[in-house]
Order: sequence, then C-alpha cells, then structure tokens
Amino acid sequence: MTPTVFMAIRRGPSSLHRGVSSLIHRGLRGTLARTRSGAVSESPAAAVPGNLGRFVLVVDTQWPQPERDSGSLRMVQLLRLLRELGWPVVFMGDDGDGDAAARERLTALGVHCLTGSRGRRLAWLQEHRDDLAAAILSRHHAAGHWLPTLRLMAPAARLIFDSVDLHFLREQREADANGSFAQRLLARWTRRRERRLFRRADHGWVVSQVEQALLRQLVPDADVTIVSNIVDPRDSTPGFPGRNGLLFVGAYGHRPNVDAVEWLLAEILPHVQARLPQVTLHLVGGGMPQWLQQRAQALPGVRVHGHVPELEPLLDQARVGLAPLRFGAGVKGKVNQSLANGLPMVATRVAVEGMTLRDATEILVADDGASFAAQIVRLHEDAALWQRLADNGRRHMRAHFSREQAKSVVARSLPSA
Repeated sequence: MTPTVFMAIRRGPSSLHRGVSSLIHRGLRGTLARTRSGAVSESPAAAVPGNLGRFVLVVDTQWPQPERDSGSLRMVQLLRLLRELGWPVVFMGDDGDGDAAARERLTALGVHCLTGSRGRRLAWLQEHRDDLAAAILSRHHAAGHWLPTLRLMAPAARLIFDSVDLHFLREQREADANGSFAQRLLARWTRRRERRLFRRADHGWVVSQVEQALLRQLVPDADVTIVSNIVDPRDSTPGFPGRNGLLFVGAYGHRPNVDAVEWLLAEILPHVQARLPQVTLHLVGGGMPQWLQQRAQALPGVRVHGHVPELEPLLDQARVGLAPLRFGAGVKGKVNQSLANGLPMVATRVAVEGMTLRDATEILVADDGASFAAQIVRLHEDAALWQRLADNGRRHMRAHFSREQAKSVVARSLPSA
C-alpha cells in the first residue's frame, strides 16, 4: 500500500477517493508520457487495422455476453446501431481480452476488437488519436479512468458517458433496504463519481426519464439524453393454453437478483403454492450462490436451470414472468425480454420504473409478498387477462424500445461523420 493511500484511509472515505484518484491521474499522465516518448515498446494491436479513418471507440467494463445479462445485450445492440450509422467502431473491454466467442461475435458485426495489455492499447490509441471522433464510455468503473485518459490524449474527441444505469441509485436503495452503513458509504462515493463523470463528459446517456430527471437536479448543466434498452419484439408466440408455470431470469452476480429470489422463495412462493400446488417455478441465470441454490432445490416445484444459452423455449413454455425486485436502478432487461416475447409479467414498482408500463394494462404490479402472489395466481389462471397483457406488453415494447428510436438518439449524440 502506498503512503498516499494509507494516509487517505486514515482520513476517511472522501480522502481515500481523492488519494486514489490522484494516484490514478498521475499514473495515466506517466503512461501517456512514456507512450509519447516511445517508452512503451509493445506493438499496436494487430487485430485493428491502421487505416480506419475517423472512428468511434466504445469501452465497457467487460466484453459483452448478451446471452447472460441485459447490459451486454444492450451493448451489442448499440454496436450494431453504430455500424448501421456507418461508423468504423473499435471496442475495448476494460477487463482484458475477453474470450474468443465474445470477440468473434463483435467481429461478425464488423466491430474491431482492441486487445492486448494496457500499454499496447494505449499505444494504439495514441497513434490514432487524431482519427478518434468520439468515445462511448460505459459504466463508471471503466469511464472513471478512461475519460481523463482520452481527454488528455485526444482533446478534440467527443466523449460520451453511458451510465447504463445510475449505479449510485441502485446502491443507495440497497443500503436503504438492508440498513447497511458500508453500502451507504459506497453509494455516496459512487454518486460523487458519477456526477463528476456527467460533468466532465461532453454528453451523457441514461436509460430512463426517471434517471434523466434525477440528473437534472444533481447535475443541471450536464447534457443528458435517453438511450434505453433496445428490443425486437417477436410477431408470434405460443398462446395461453399450452403454457404452464412461472419464470424468473437474472444473472446472480447482480445483487438485486439474489435478493429478489430470496424474497420470492420465502414470502411469495408459499402463497402461490397454497393456491396452485402443481405449479413449477423456473429459476434461470448463471452465478447463483451455492447457499441460494441449495435452498431453492430443497423446495418442491422449483427448478434451478443455471445459465441457459437459448432462453426462447422457456419463454414460450412459461405462463407468467416474474420480476420481484426490491431495489435496483435503470430499465430492467428481464422485463423488456419477457414482454417482447409475449410473456406477461408480475413485477414490483422498482422493476417497472422508467418504462411507462401501466398496471393491469401491460403488466401487473405488486410490492408486498401476499399481493405479489395473488397477482401471480390471477394471471396464471385468467386466460382473457393473460392475452390482453401479452398483446399490450408486446405493443408497448415496440412503441417505446424500438431500434429506430435509439438509432436517432445515438446519431444526434455523435459528431458528423
């Protein structure tokens, strides 16, 4: 531990944040200086050609895996839109090189993958800084250090901070739900960090009107627009008679999903099974903690599927989708996915926040365990209600989360080609 960080820890969280930020900033300046002087000897990334012309750089915390989480699915859709707009696109995962499948997926879209060590990537960006038209920096974890780096390296480039969702809002709500002092401190730190990024970026993206309105209060001078999730609703899906059971989908590396399943098993499912003793609950998603998996598998009528590469068969089989989220932020991909595939849902108010969905018109909403269970039973047994919600939900996805809407906003956010 360096003396700077040690002293910062003793002074408290805000001092720690300033100390770490100072070290990062000095380190970035040093790396850039070495790059300019030729001290970084690694060759540029061979996977990216040197004659792209003006291009857009996209940086995310990790390489997208759209079959595993909704943030990755949104990222792949954004990359596809950038290519449709005619931009050469270079993608860089802040977590390293990703796996071959992730890189091949992007290459198939016409996206160039910038790989290699940090020094190698910096060297390539330094060499091509004059052609960098814009950089889209997703999530504060990556944007926090890449935004100042690129501002120093390519001051003429347009820098866009894509929050994906406001992380501090999710952390703050989790702290409120759990009464965690440590979580509250983390939320405050993240809030300062995200506010600073919105101020320093040339433009910002959020996924809902709720978060846009909140930022207008917190950062009134920031230029922020909405680029939400992007869905392609299916035209035809199985109807009510051939379906049965309940479906929850979520990646368990995301804390709100773990809490949701805990609540579902403890306070919702017993009420449902008292009315529908033969119903099956399908839990889908990778990374479920072992203790939660053991708890779920010990209950009758619960099937733990883990990661499912092809979700469509389960979406077509289940009769009711579930989103029992008690905290979170942003627009929930599980809700988009379910409604776009003709599967009506029961959800909490947090789960449908920012989606302009109406209770009993496109979705059923409940916030306590007994009411949530009653809505599940109602939707599972009422064919007319089920069909109305299925039709309206799919129509709503097409009207509010279309590719065309997102494409026009993305085009306006970027400089002229």
